[in-house]
Amino acid sequence: MGWKITTFIVLVAVATGLFLSGVLKTPPEPLKFQDNYWGRGAKPSSEPKDHDKIHEISVNVPNATLIDLKNRLQNVRLFEALENVEFQYGFRLDYMKDLVTYWRDKYDWRKQEAYLNTFPHYKTNIEGIDLHFIHVKPKLKQGQTAKPLMIVHGWPGSVFEFYKIILMLVDPTSHGGSEDDVFEVIAPSIPGYGFSEMPHKKGFDQIAVAQMFLKLMERLGFERFYVQGGDWGALITRIMALLKPSVITGLHNNMIISDAGNPVSLVRTMVGSVFPSVVGVKPEEYDRVYPYGKKIMQLLQETGYMHIQATKPDTIGFALNDSPVGLAAYILEKFSTWTNPANKDLADGGLEKYYTKDELLTSVMIYWTTGTITSSMRFYKEAFAGKALETRGMQVTVPTGMAAFPHELGHIPEAWCAPFYTNLVHYTLMSDGGHFAAFEKPDLLAADIRTFVKKVESLHTSN
Repeated sequence: MGWKITTFIVLVAVATGLFLSGVLKTPPEPLKFQDNYWGRGAKPSSEPKDHDKIHEISVNVPNATLIDLKNRLQNVRLFEALENVEFQYGFRLDYMKDLVTYWRDKYDWRKQEAYLNTFPHYKTNIEGIDLHFIHVKPKLKQGQTAKPLMIVHGWPGSVFEFYKIILMLVDPTSHGGSEDDVFEVIAPSIPGYGFSEMPHKKGFDQIAVAQMFLKLMERLGFERFYVQGGDWGALITRIMALLKPSVITGLHNNMIISDAGNPVSLVRTMVGSVFPSVVGVKPEEYDRVYPYGKKIMQLLQETGYMHIQATKPDTIGFALNDSPVGLAAYILEKFSTWTNPANKDLADGGLEKYYTKDELLTSVMIYWTTGTITSSMRFYKEAFAGKALETRGMQVTVPTGMAAFPHELGHIPEAWCAPFYTNLVHYTLMSDGGHFAAFEKPDLLAADIRTFVKKVESLHTSN
């Protein structure tokens, strides 16, 4: 026991020294709206006529694109795999052969396209970019009102991830909710992802997207609304709450964003390994954080892509934009191990435990048919080159809810959220699920969103 006390004293001394030494950074300046333009060429001296018009569109891929894809799938060049490996080295060869055969001979894009068009799609030009979004309004009964909610995806995802959860949110009585739980859902595509135009200038980061999405909601006529997101969507919606808190009724994330790399956080993490209760780690959270070395090693094994995309995204972009099989391997390997790291030991990477082949291939096809894999990867370079990641240390003041899924890439205990979310009204240790929560566990995520919103609405009622 003596060594534990000694360790604790040393760590507290280190933390105190770091604090007194001024090593902690001065908080960044408050975020403000910028005069941005991301279109081609110079910014026009005046806004084009009808620049703020909203156009309804449909997803419709040219036949030539599908013919070209089939030719590429017929002429794919594969390599020899190692013996006795599953997904430990990446996407497994035998499963890829099976997937390519299905993709080439059985997958029906037109059927999936029709499914995509079951929700209304729109585009509008904001800051020189044609921004795509899905907007689903519920069928309201007399006297019933809907709560506006924007949901934001991440990488390597798209709005397709939200198709199941949208139905649960706009029609709650058919999916485990009550008449009071009804939402009006807006799901935009991040520019450079799928159906939104890519930015044509450097510097397009998560702050820029947050600003555009706030402008979109204003254009749609919403004075106040909820926001929800995971992955980049979590950072984008968080920044929306920082940029203009007066319009955000509540923020809900299924990936917790915090400045976990600062010195105090690192010391707290070390102290928690010995005295978890001292730093607020609940017994049911301990295995999600520790053993810390093992968790960090798992994270390192899953983030090699990030270093590539944060430095030279265009280089690998040539390969992925040219090879549908390469693109599928790159994207779907994330859907395997980010859903559950244990999937790497399964012959199909666990993919078909959670998703169908059609769902997996449609996720890939959205990137392939729009040619947006390279522009989506640039988002990482812009994040590390700009100020977006600095916002992780800023305090969010709007009512906030967190859904912590057990197989997420990292875990931030509830007690550790306080410095970054001063109005945390809801925190759930989810029973199952991973990184792609809306895609994998839409029922669990929808239920948690409903619970969070009820808490926020009750706060308004009590006031």
